Amino acid sequence: MKLTILGFNSAIPTTRSNSTSQLLVARNKYFLIDCGEGTQIQLRKAHAKFSRINHIFISHLHGDHVFGLVGLLSSFRLLGRKETMNIYGPKGIKELIETQLRLTESVSNFNLNFTELSSKTSELIYEDEKICVWTIPLKHRIYTNGFLFKEKTRSRRLNMDIISQYPEIEICDYQNLKSGKDFVCGDGKVLKNEYLTLPPKHSYSYAFCSDTSYNPDIISIIKEVDLLYHEATFLDDLRELAHKTGHTTALQAAEIAKEAKVKHLILGHFSNRYTDISVFEKEAETVFPHVILPEEFLVIDFKDLEKQNF
Repeated sequence: MKLTILGFNSAIPTTRSNSTSQLLVARNKYFLIDCGEGTQIQLRKAHAKFSRINHIFISHLHGDHVFGLVGLLSSFRLLGRKETMNIYGPKGIKELIETQLRLTESVSNFNLNFTELSSKTSELIYEDEKICVWTIPLKHRIYTNGFLFKEKTRSRRLNMDIISQYPEIEICDYQNLKSGKDFVCGDGKVLKNEYLTLPPKHSYSYAFCSDTSYNPDIISIIKEVDLLYHEATFLDDLRELAHKTGHTTALQAAEIAKEAKVKHLILGHFSNRYTDISVFEKEAETVFPHVILPEEFLVIDFKDLEKQNF
Protein backbone atom coordinates (compact mmCIF):
# COMPACT_ATOMS: atom_id res chain seq x y z
CA MET A 1 0.00 0.00 0.00
CA LYS A 2 0.98 3.59 -0.67
CA LEU A 3 -1.01 6.62 0.47
CA THR A 4 -0.64 10.06 -1.11
CA ILE A 5 -2.01 13.07 0.76
CA LEU A 6 -3.62 15.44 -1.76
CA GLY A 7 -5.30 17.75 0.74
CA PHE A 8 -5.80 17.83 4.49
CA ASN A 9 -7.40 21.15 5.37
CA SER A 10 -10.81 21.74 6.94
CA ALA A 11 -13.69 23.55 5.25
CA ILE A 12 -11.81 26.35 3.44
CA PRO A 13 -8.78 25.58 1.24
CA THR A 14 -5.65 27.62 1.97
CA THR A 15 -2.31 28.22 0.31
CA ARG A 16 -0.97 25.61 2.72
CA SER A 17 -3.37 22.83 1.84
CA ASN A 18 -6.36 21.87 -0.22
CA SER A 19 -9.48 20.29 1.21
CA THR A 20 -9.56 16.62 2.08
CA SER A 21 -8.53 14.10 -0.55
CA GLN A 22 -6.24 11.09 -0.60
CA LEU A 23 -5.07 8.54 -3.15
CA LEU A 24 -4.52 4.98 -1.93
CA VAL A 25 -2.74 2.46 -4.14
CA ALA A 26 -3.19 -1.11 -2.95
CA ARG A 27 -2.29 -4.25 -4.87
CA ASN A 28 -2.12 -2.16 -8.08
CA LYS A 29 -5.64 -0.79 -7.57
CA TYR A 30 -6.12 2.98 -7.33
CA PHE A 31 -8.68 4.27 -4.81
CA LEU A 32 -9.56 7.97 -4.44
CA ILE A 33 -10.80 8.85 -0.95
CA ASP A 34 -12.85 12.05 -0.73
CA CYS A 35 -12.63 14.70 -3.43
CA GLY A 36 -12.48 18.24 -2.10
CA GLU A 37 -12.24 21.28 -4.34
CA GLY A 38 -9.18 21.17 -6.62
CA THR A 39 -8.49 17.47 -6.25
CA GLN A 40 -7.87 16.93 -9.95
CA ILE A 41 -5.19 19.65 -9.90
CA GLN A 42 -3.59 17.97 -6.89
CA LEU A 43 -3.58 14.65 -8.71
CA ARG A 44 -1.70 16.25 -11.59
CA LYS A 45 0.79 17.94 -9.29
CA ALA A 46 1.39 14.59 -7.59
CA HIS A 47 2.06 13.01 -11.01
CA ALA A 48 -0.52 10.38 -10.14
CA LYS A 49 -1.79 7.97 -12.76
CA PHE A 50 -5.32 9.15 -12.11
CA SER A 51 -6.67 7.52 -15.28
CA ARG A 52 -6.24 4.28 -13.31
CA ILE A 53 -8.72 5.42 -10.64
CA ASN A 54 -11.84 3.28 -11.00
CA HIS A 55 -13.20 3.59 -7.45
CA ILE A 56 -14.00 6.80 -5.56
CA PHE A 57 -15.11 6.79 -1.91
CA ILE A 58 -16.90 9.87 -0.55
CA SER A 59 -17.30 10.09 3.22
CA HIS A 60 -20.11 12.66 3.29
CA LEU A 61 -21.71 15.41 1.28
CA HIS A 62 -20.14 18.48 2.86
CA GLY A 63 -18.51 20.53 0.12
CA ASP A 64 -14.93 20.25 1.32
CA HIS A 65 -15.15 16.50 0.73
CA VAL A 66 -17.10 16.37 -2.54
CA PHE A 67 -16.98 19.68 -4.47
CA GLY A 68 -14.07 18.48 -6.61
CA LEU A 69 -15.85 15.37 -7.85
CA VAL A 70 -17.96 16.76 -10.69
CA GLY A 71 -14.94 18.62 -12.07
CA LEU A 72 -12.85 15.45 -12.00
CA LEU A 73 -15.59 13.46 -13.74
CA SER A 74 -15.98 16.19 -16.37
CA SER A 75 -12.25 16.07 -17.08
CA PHE A 76 -12.40 12.30 -17.43
CA ARG A 77 -15.11 12.83 -20.07
CA LEU A 78 -12.96 15.33 -22.00
CA LEU A 79 -10.01 12.94 -21.83
CA GLY A 80 -12.10 10.23 -23.51
CA ARG A 81 -12.48 7.88 -20.60
CA LYS A 82 -14.36 4.65 -21.40
CA GLU A 83 -14.04 2.60 -18.20
CA THR A 84 -16.87 2.57 -15.66
CA MET A 85 -16.32 4.79 -12.62
CA ASN A 86 -17.57 3.32 -9.35
CA ILE A 87 -18.60 5.90 -6.76
CA TYR A 88 -19.42 5.01 -3.15
CA GLY A 89 -21.04 7.62 -0.95
CA PRO A 90 -24.08 8.67 1.07
CA LYS A 91 -27.58 8.50 -0.31
CA GLY A 92 -28.02 11.60 -2.45
CA ILE A 93 -24.63 11.54 -4.14
CA LYS A 94 -26.12 10.16 -7.36
CA GLU A 95 -28.62 13.02 -7.55
CA LEU A 96 -25.93 15.58 -6.70
CA ILE A 97 -23.56 14.50 -9.45
CA GLU A 98 -26.13 13.73 -12.13
CA THR A 99 -27.86 17.09 -11.59
CA GLN A 100 -24.59 18.99 -12.01
CA LEU A 101 -23.68 17.04 -15.13
CA ARG A 102 -27.16 17.54 -16.61
CA LEU A 103 -27.36 21.28 -15.94
CA THR A 104 -23.87 21.85 -17.36
CA GLU A 105 -24.68 19.63 -20.35
CA SER A 106 -21.70 17.45 -19.52
CA VAL A 107 -23.13 14.18 -20.71
CA SER A 108 -20.78 11.42 -19.65
CA ASN A 109 -19.35 9.08 -22.26
CA PHE A 110 -18.58 6.46 -19.62
CA ASN A 111 -20.76 4.73 -17.07
CA LEU A 112 -21.14 6.02 -13.54
CA ASN A 113 -21.97 3.23 -11.11
CA PHE A 114 -23.20 4.64 -7.79
CA THR A 115 -23.32 2.67 -4.54
CA GLU A 116 -25.37 4.82 -2.17
CA LEU A 117 -24.87 4.21 1.53
CA SER A 118 -27.37 4.58 4.35
CA SER A 119 -26.49 1.88 6.89
CA LYS A 120 -25.48 2.96 10.38
CA THR A 121 -23.53 -0.25 10.92
CA SER A 122 -20.29 -1.27 9.24
CA GLU A 123 -20.80 -3.06 5.92
CA LEU A 124 -18.66 -4.55 3.18
CA ILE A 125 -19.00 -2.31 0.10
CA TYR A 126 -16.15 -3.50 -2.12
CA GLU A 127 -14.30 -6.77 -2.57
CA ASP A 128 -12.03 -8.30 -5.15
CA GLU A 129 -9.51 -11.14 -5.01
CA LYS A 130 -7.02 -9.02 -3.05
CA ILE A 131 -8.80 -6.14 -1.24
CA CYS A 132 -11.88 -5.60 0.94
CA VAL A 133 -13.37 -2.21 1.85
CA TRP A 134 -15.70 -1.75 4.83
CA THR A 135 -17.54 1.34 5.99
CA ILE A 136 -16.78 2.90 9.37
CA PRO A 137 -19.93 4.64 10.67
CA LEU A 138 -19.00 8.05 12.07
CA LYS A 139 -20.83 10.75 14.06
CA HIS A 140 -20.92 14.07 12.26
CA ARG A 141 -23.59 16.68 11.61
CA ILE A 142 -24.76 14.75 8.56
CA TYR A 143 -24.57 11.07 7.62
CA THR A 144 -20.87 10.18 7.34
CA ASN A 145 -18.72 7.09 6.89
CA GLY A 146 -15.05 6.38 7.14
CA PHE A 147 -13.55 3.53 5.13
CA LEU A 148 -11.43 0.54 6.13
CA PHE A 149 -9.18 -0.91 3.42
CA LYS A 150 -7.83 -4.39 4.16
CA GLU A 151 -5.59 -6.54 2.04
CA LYS A 152 -6.58 -10.19 2.03
CA THR A 153 -4.08 -12.69 3.39
CA ARG A 154 -1.32 -13.26 0.89
CA SER A 155 -0.09 -16.63 -0.32
CA ARG A 156 2.65 -18.42 1.58
CA ARG A 157 6.14 -17.99 0.17
CA LEU A 158 8.15 -20.84 -1.29
CA ASN A 159 11.27 -21.81 0.64
CA MET A 160 13.38 -22.68 -2.39
CA ASP A 161 16.38 -23.68 -0.28
CA ILE A 162 14.30 -26.59 1.07
CA ILE A 163 12.21 -27.29 -2.02
CA SER A 164 15.33 -27.68 -4.20
CA GLN A 165 16.32 -30.68 -2.08
CA TYR A 166 13.28 -32.61 -3.36
CA PRO A 167 13.38 -33.23 -7.15
CA GLU A 168 9.83 -34.66 -6.96
CA ILE A 169 8.46 -31.18 -6.30
CA GLU A 170 7.84 -29.60 -9.70
CA ILE A 171 6.82 -26.10 -10.75
CA CYS A 172 3.25 -27.30 -11.23
CA ASP A 173 3.15 -28.04 -7.47
CA TYR A 174 4.11 -24.53 -6.41
CA GLN A 175 0.61 -23.09 -6.37
CA ASN A 176 -0.63 -25.85 -4.05
CA LEU A 177 2.24 -25.11 -1.71
CA LYS A 178 1.48 -21.39 -1.77
CA SER A 179 -2.12 -22.26 -0.89
CA GLY A 180 -0.95 -24.09 2.24
CA LYS A 181 -1.14 -27.71 1.10
CA ASP A 182 1.33 -30.40 2.16
CA PHE A 183 3.32 -32.35 -0.42
CA VAL A 184 3.04 -36.15 -0.62
CA CYS A 185 6.13 -37.87 -1.99
CA GLY A 186 5.97 -40.94 -4.20
CA ASP A 187 6.88 -43.19 -1.26
CA GLY A 188 4.00 -41.78 0.79
CA LYS A 189 6.11 -39.48 2.94
CA VAL A 190 4.30 -36.23 3.76
CA LEU A 191 6.29 -33.02 3.69
CA LYS A 192 4.51 -30.45 5.84
CA ASN A 193 3.70 -27.16 4.22
CA GLU A 194 5.35 -25.24 7.06
CA TYR A 195 8.59 -27.03 6.21
CA LEU A 196 8.46 -26.16 2.51
CA THR A 197 7.18 -22.60 2.73
CA LEU A 198 7.61 -19.39 4.66
CA PRO A 199 4.83 -17.31 6.23
CA PRO A 200 3.11 -14.88 3.86
CA LYS A 201 4.17 -11.26 3.70
CA HIS A 202 2.23 -8.92 5.93
CA SER A 203 -1.21 -7.86 4.65
CA TYR A 204 -1.70 -4.14 5.22
CA SER A 205 -4.73 -2.24 6.45
CA TYR A 206 -5.70 1.43 6.35
CA ALA A 207 -8.56 3.19 8.15
CA PHE A 208 -9.75 6.59 6.96
CA CYS A 209 -11.89 8.38 9.53
CA SER A 210 -13.25 11.59 8.10
CA ASP A 211 -15.24 14.26 9.95
CA THR A 212 -16.56 12.90 13.23
CA SER A 213 -17.03 13.72 16.85
CA TYR A 214 -15.23 11.51 19.38
CA ASN A 215 -16.64 8.05 18.75
CA PRO A 216 -15.23 5.05 20.66
CA ASP A 217 -17.65 2.78 18.76
CA ILE A 218 -15.20 2.66 15.86
CA ILE A 219 -12.44 1.08 17.94
CA SER A 220 -13.56 -2.49 17.34
CA ILE A 221 -13.70 -1.87 13.56
CA ILE A 222 -10.24 -0.31 13.20
CA LYS A 223 -8.46 -2.57 15.69
CA GLU A 224 -4.72 -2.92 15.02
CA VAL A 225 -4.69 -1.31 11.57
CA ASP A 226 -1.29 -0.35 10.20
CA LEU A 227 -2.30 3.28 9.66
CA LEU A 228 -5.24 5.32 10.92
CA TYR A 229 -6.14 8.70 9.49
CA HIS A 230 -8.33 10.54 11.98
CA GLU A 231 -9.58 14.08 11.78
CA ALA A 232 -8.35 16.49 14.47
CA THR A 233 -10.01 19.81 13.78
CA PHE A 234 -9.26 21.38 17.17
CA LEU A 235 -6.92 21.16 20.12
CA ASP A 236 -8.36 19.80 23.33
CA ASP A 237 -8.94 23.17 24.97
CA LEU A 238 -11.78 23.53 22.44
CA ARG A 239 -13.28 20.11 23.18
CA GLU A 240 -16.76 21.56 23.69
CA LEU A 241 -16.65 23.34 20.33
CA ALA A 242 -15.43 20.14 18.70
CA HIS A 243 -18.40 18.24 20.10
CA LYS A 244 -20.85 20.96 19.11
CA THR A 245 -19.62 21.01 15.50
CA GLY A 246 -19.25 17.25 15.14
CA HIS A 247 -15.46 17.16 15.23
CA THR A 248 -12.59 15.71 17.25
CA THR A 249 -9.56 17.10 19.06
CA ALA A 250 -6.01 15.89 18.52
CA LEU A 251 -5.99 14.41 22.01
CA GLN A 252 -9.21 12.50 21.36
CA ALA A 253 -7.90 11.16 18.05
CA ALA A 254 -4.81 9.91 19.88
CA GLU A 255 -6.99 8.24 22.50
CA ILE A 256 -8.84 6.39 19.74
CA ALA A 257 -5.52 5.29 18.21
CA LYS A 258 -4.23 4.09 21.57
CA GLU A 259 -7.37 2.13 22.46
CA ALA A 260 -7.54 0.56 19.01
CA LYS A 261 -3.84 -0.38 19.22
CA VAL A 262 -3.17 0.96 15.74
CA LYS A 263 0.44 1.17 14.62
CA HIS A 264 0.53 4.72 13.30
CA LEU A 265 -1.77 7.75 13.37
CA ILE A 266 -1.96 10.53 10.81
CA LEU A 267 -3.94 13.63 11.71
CA GLY A 268 -5.76 16.09 9.47
CA HIS A 269 -8.70 18.45 8.83
CA PHE A 270 -7.18 21.22 10.91
CA SER A 271 -9.13 24.39 11.63
CA ASN A 272 -7.78 27.50 9.92
CA ARG A 273 -7.44 29.19 13.31
CA TYR A 274 -4.14 27.31 13.75
CA THR A 275 -1.17 28.64 11.78
CA ASP A 276 1.30 26.13 13.22
CA ILE A 277 -0.02 22.59 12.84
CA SER A 278 2.86 21.09 14.82
CA VAL A 279 0.76 21.79 17.93
CA PHE A 280 -1.53 18.94 16.91
CA GLU A 281 1.35 16.48 16.81
CA LYS A 282 2.61 17.63 20.19
CA GLU A 283 -0.80 17.23 21.81
CA ALA A 284 -1.46 13.80 20.28
CA GLU A 285 1.97 12.49 21.27
CA THR A 286 1.14 12.97 24.94
CA VAL A 287 -1.15 9.95 24.50
CA PHE A 288 0.06 8.07 21.41
CA PRO A 289 3.72 8.00 20.27
CA HIS A 290 3.53 7.25 16.53
CA VAL A 291 1.96 10.40 15.07
CA ILE A 292 2.43 11.65 11.50
CA LEU A 293 1.63 15.20 10.41
CA PRO A 294 0.34 15.49 6.84
CA GLU A 295 1.97 17.47 4.07
CA GLU A 296 0.72 18.10 0.57
CA PHE A 297 1.91 15.24 -1.65
CA LEU A 298 3.34 13.30 1.26
CA VAL A 299 3.62 9.65 0.18
CA ILE A 300 3.42 7.06 2.91
CA ASP A 301 4.75 3.66 1.88
CA PHE A 302 3.38 1.09 4.30
CA LYS A 303 6.62 -0.88 4.09
CA ASP A 304 8.34 2.14 5.62
CA LEU A 305 5.81 2.12 8.45
CA GLU A 306 6.93 -1.42 9.27
CA LYS A 307 10.53 -0.21 9.37
CA GLN A 308 9.53 2.73 11.62
CA ASN A 309 10.76 5.21 9.02
CA PHE A 310 7.83 7.53 9.76
